[in-house]
Amino acid sequence: MTTATLPALIARQAERQPDALAVTDGSTILTYRELVDTAGRLAAVLAARGIGPGSAVGLLCARSTRLVVAQLAIWRTGGHVLPLDPAYPRPRIAEMTSDAGVRLVLGDKALLAEAGLGDEQILVLTEHGTDITEHGTDATGPVAPDAADPAAPALVFYTSGSTGRAKGVLVPHRAVTDLVTAPDAIAVGPRDRVLFHSAVTFDASTFELWAPLAHGAAVAVSPADRPTAEELGRDVERFGVTTLLLTSALFHHLAARQSRIFGVLRTLAVGGEALSPEHAGAVLRAFPWLELINVYGPTEATTFTTLHRVTQADCAGPVPIGRPFGGARVLVLDERLAPVPPGTVGELWIAGDRLALGYLNRPELTAERFRELPDVGRAYRSGDLVRQLHDGTLEFHGRTDEQVKLRGFRIEPGEVEHALLQLPEVAEAVVVVRRAGQADAALTACLVLAEGAGQAAETLRARLAERLPAHLVPTAWTVLDALPLTGSGKVDRRALADDDPVGWRPSGGGALGPIEQVVAEAWSRALERPITDPAADFLAEGGHSLLAMWVVDDLREDLGVELSLADFLDHPTVAGQAELLERALRAADGPEGSADPADPADSTGVTASTDTTGLARSGGGR
Repeated sequence: MTTATLPALIARQAERQPDALAVTDGSTILTYRELVDTAGRLAAVLAARGIGPGSAVGLLCARSTRLVVAQLAIWRTGGHVLPLDPAYPRPRIAEMTSDAGVRLVLGDKALLAEAGLGDEQILVLTEHGTDITEHGTDATGPVAPDAADPAAPALVFYTSGSTGRAKGVLVPHRAVTDLVTAPDAIAVGPRDRVLFHSAVTFDASTFELWAPLAHGAAVAVSPADRPTAEELGRDVERFGVTTLLLTSALFHHLAARQSRIFGVLRTLAVGGEALSPEHAGAVLRAFPWLELINVYGPTEATTFTTLHRVTQADCAGPVPIGRPFGGARVLVLDERLAPVPPGTVGELWIAGDRLALGYLNRPELTAERFRELPDVGRAYRSGDLVRQLHDGTLEFHGRTDEQVKLRGFRIEPGEVEHALLQLPEVAEAVVVVRRAGQADAALTACLVLAEGAGQAAETLRARLAERLPAHLVPTAWTVLDALPLTGSGKVDRRALADDDPVGWRPSGGGALGPIEQVVAEAWSRALERPITDPAADFLAEGGHSLLAMWVVDDLREDLGVELSLADFLDHPTVAGQAELLERALRAADGPEGSADPADPADSTGVTASTDTTGLARSGGGR
């Protein structure tokens, strides 16, 4: 069993190569010595605020070097980190910090203000950790290099909960160190650079940050809030990234675009949903030197449980999710908890060193999902169905319950249904995924409205977004007179998922201007239906962030102007996006091709663009 903690692993690298690059976000560069020293000074400030072993500390910060420093500093005090997403609505952040018993939230000044946290709860980060002198603390003294026990919590990740309440998964230090140091894990060495581009609340960030730092490699931080494919490609090229982790949906998007991003990489790990054998095969044919690894694992087993190095032979059918690595163990059991014969589908149970400690403040749920098995010890019931081949390799075969994975996010429909039923206009609610496994898969709310709700139902999506993270807000909505039932009287979820009626659509319309026409055509290609209304809302039309990425790429190629993904989602109508693009085009056509300093477009993420990454649009289908 691994006994080191994460701060100890980083300190060891700082001793071996103090002047080697540890982390950069393009504007700030930290060597290993600087990373450890800066984290130590911040840890002293935290200790003076009463943070120590067992303390939960929130982290509300944009991706940056200071985020890495803050996370390491919290661990050096013996505390554990609650990552918070700046995009989460206030009620969600309040719910998470309350449930986790957070004593302090570190973060960027503007983000802390937007979250509505009181001054006594926060500590503002700067590029050098924090403004220590403002807090009257001499932080030049030493801090214990590792105040946490390997068995103590390092992180608490909140995942969707089937009862309507998100659940916090407590991940210990020993689990993360096993993930990043196991000899048969994804290989990372001192000459590698790994891109940190995932949301810090997504457990993929655990690998992106701590695998490189545990091995003396460098973390390259993608500074964009929600990077587009173009921005991702630029980051890979300018930082010289060798190792990248992508969700399956994003990999499929880049593969369909025949992106040359793959040519820069040595290793590419893909996970979150089933890997398309067609896309995997096409990438391996075009880039035969690329190590393509299919990874699988729930948060309860620390990011990855199994991995499989994909070959062309694997691309003739379903791509395996592989075998366990490091201290992880897997069992394929039937309903009586007896092993099933090889080649038979059963439920996957996970045991070993990478198991989480359980669910925070949820002893009954912990006891239900984490069980003591004879001759095995503690094991986690994943709810995933797998088939184990004769060589021990696993294939994924679905779920035993209603949980779904969509664009890398784990979603419990029950949590969304519970939130919908809190709205007075909703009498009944069922949430399903339509067109599962396709690029346009949609989380769909099927509703029976309360009497007299009428047109007020069109505001439900906006009101739901005030309480739930964006990935839990349905992108398609259907109103029914009654929910369909099976012969046994239960709601027929399969019928709702298979049915695909036209949902709500914005009313009205008007003539499209020239730029609006270009935008509408790009939307139409992504959504696979005509868009003719300048007031049409991309999210209300069933769009989502991955389809938005398609549209951003198309608009860049059609107009030579790049719209950031953040601006796209902040201005979700055809008219709103056309206005931003028109301003950028006028600015690009101005004197010397520069924008008027007074032009509001200067404050947006819209720029004239040239394709420097080879992200060329292909004529292939989506």
